[in-house]
Amino acid sequence: MTTERLERAQGVMREHDVGALLVGPSADLRYLVGYEALPLERLTLLIVPATGEPRLVLPALELARAQDSGATDLVEPSPWTETEDPIDRVVTHLGDAAAGNLAVQDRLWTSFTLALQRALPSASWVPGSQVMRPLRIIKDADERQRLREVGRAIDEVHAQVPALLRPGRSEREVGRDIAELILEDHDEVSFVIVGSGPNGASPHHETGDRRLEEGDPVVVDIGGVRAGYCSDCTRDYVVGHVPPSYAQMHAVLEEAQEAAVQAVRPGVAAEAIDAAARDVIAAAGYGDHFIHRTGHGIGVEEHEEPWIVAGNTEPVETGMAFSVEPGIYLPGRFGARIEDIVLVSDEGVERLNHRPREILTAG
Repeated sequence: MTTERLERAQGVMREHDVGALLVGPSADLRYLVGYEALPLERLTLLIVPATGEPRLVLPALELARAQDSGATDLVEPSPWTETEDPIDRVVTHLGDAAAGNLAVQDRLWTSFTLALQRALPSASWVPGSQVMRPLRIIKDADERQRLREVGRAIDEVHAQVPALLRPGRSEREVGRDIAELILEDHDEVSFVIVGSGPNGASPHHETGDRRLEEGDPVVVDIGGVRAGYCSDCTRDYVVGHVPPSYAQMHAVLEEAQEAAVQAVRPGVAAEAIDAAARDVIAAAGYGDHFIHRTGHGIGVEEHEEPWIVAGNTEPVETGMAFSVEPGIYLPGRFGARIEDIVLVSDEGVERLNHRPREILTAG
């Protein structure tokens, strides 16, 4: 981690007449200084002025963790003790910037934001994403490589999933095994979705006590974090014999996902990528059963901009990374989703997941 990201943030702030950026524990803090701060009731706040040196206000008892992360090599720490008011310390460090426009990280706790607003009545407030969005939405060469590597890591997990799906095993048992596999080449598990039979019709089902049965379709959507960057990939399995109605539906989904991936290239509107998948699904009669956007950005968070959805007319650009994951969900019966992470390249599109996209049999 270097100061380059902080300097870029300061450049964006000066362009938008923002006096300072205030960042609490979050993906933004990890992105800027590499510090995974605990989201405590005690205030941790990175202060990045448009000009001048950033400071990290943090509880004194967290100073060692910040030092271990390397964050204090990039910014000067300003530890506060249990009997101090950290808001007073923030006001002091802001100086003249306190009377101008302040960008507050989008997910800073309301209690801290309100306390800052009371202490800084002359300030104007804008979302922190006004500063952070242009930095994070385009991935640099190092970030793209990290996403390729974590994509390969989650592919290796999916390669081992068929051996876990056997009649009589519960979704929860399968999920525990998948989590262990993720940790073999990830630093942490983000989520494990194992939706068998009718549970697959709930996109965010995760895992439950239902036991797998012969002929069950199973949606497996999994992700983790490796070297600070996220993986996210979905494949569909069937335990034993594939039901003909499921095979018919899945063939439509395969065509839709491929159409959306092939639509990705610099200058294409995000909503056009969504439409490429949605039009195929609607033409086959499943339009009402595709109930979510086609994709989301990914990087230091598993869900970040850009959003691949109707109404987003923003053109995608080289360096953007996002999922392409159309799904079809038939309540009470089954569901399916195919998800790859893609990078927008100068040539068009680069897939970061490479496991087969057709139905995979198991059991």
